Amino acid sequence: MRLGKPKFFFPSLIHGFSLMDRYLLRELILPFLFGMGLFSSLGIAVGALFDLVRRVSESGLRLEVAFVILLLKMPDFIAYALPISVLLAALMAYSRLSHDSELVVLRAIGVKVWRLILPAILFSLLITVATFLFKELVVPAANYQASITLERALKENNNFAKQSNILYPEYRKIEQPDGEKRKVLTRIFYAEEFDGEKMRELTILDLSNQSINQIVTSTSATWNILQNSWDFADGFSYLIAPDGSYQNVMRFDRQKLEIPRDPLDLVKRGRDYGEMNIAQAQEYLKALNLTGNERKIRKLKVRIQEKIAFPFICLVFGLVGASLGARLTTAGRSINFGICVLTIFSYYLLAFITSNLGVAGTISPVVSAWIPNLVVLTIGGLLLVRAST
Repeated sequence: MRLGKPKFFFPSLIHGFSLMDRYLLRELILPFLFGMGLFSSLGIAVGALFDLVRRVSESGLRLEVAFVILLLKMPDFIAYALPISVLLAALMAYSRLSHDSELVVLRAIGVKVWRLILPAILFSLLITVATFLFKELVVPAANYQASITLERALKENNNFAKQSNILYPEYRKIEQPDGEKRKVLTRIFYAEEFDGEKMRELTILDLSNQSINQIVTSTSATWNILQNSWDFADGFSYLIAPDGSYQNVMRFDRQKLEIPRDPLDLVKRGRDYGEMNIAQAQEYLKALNLTGNERKIRKLKVRIQEKIAFPFICLVFGLVGASLGARLTTAGRSINFGICVLTIFSYYLLAFITSNLGVAGTISPVVSAWIPNLVVLTIGGLLLVRAST
């Protein structure tokens, strides 16, 4: 390496990267691309390809459809390969420079270790932004289309498939005389079946009016988009006084009721967590909050925080890989790969544990999602300090 003037050591936002920065960035790109190809291929083979081959042989799935589904599933595995590839790239690049004594020369002329790994941090930050955008804009839509395509190809109902025993409770909070708020039940919506268009065999208990309660039974109901109401068919409406006595019983052929659309939203929400971006998950959370199902609510909150926290592991892995690589002097590629696998396994094991603790309510969703990042970040900081000594 040729060394330039002192300004060579400090990147300028005006004049761009220095020669050393560009050199280090080039060293990162090749192992990063290698990692992307390797880990994406492994993920696709294990997570999608084997299952599709089984469906082709056992369920009669057409090959061309299987190929389309495989393409639609690829973005998800690519997104998970991005942080792993950053770790591998930083580890391999800096351990190679350390092994060839290039880092020794640079440190001998006064370049600090933090300055040496700065290009890796900037590269990791770029991949962090790319990962966030990719998982928000591409991955959920691709996963959703893959599920729909597979279901249709197997001649099953589409994503708004037939469902049974739909139960939707709705609550509101009332203020007690002492100022404390208490959650009370205001409405229960039950349907035996949803066929994609109609709810069938419905029973609605409406407690929203304190002076009188209402029970509605109906053979079917559809949502009227234009009038923003439910169209009930062939049913009975019972009005019940607070003392439990019947005040009025009315049979109807057709009746419109101003009941929220949320039960239909909850049933027709066929997307899994991996098929929703943050905005869609937040919208789903609003409907889910009305059900009072605390476990599902906590689980969705944890998944939302994990969607936010996950891309930042690219930045953390970049710090760990560069700091660790700068300390190694005799490690070969096999050792680097082993360290990479061990780090990834430890991270995902910790993430699995904290995620379940968050869903169980032991820790908050924010803490459960960010603890793995903070733990690995702490390890990266300690490695950087030790590499600087």
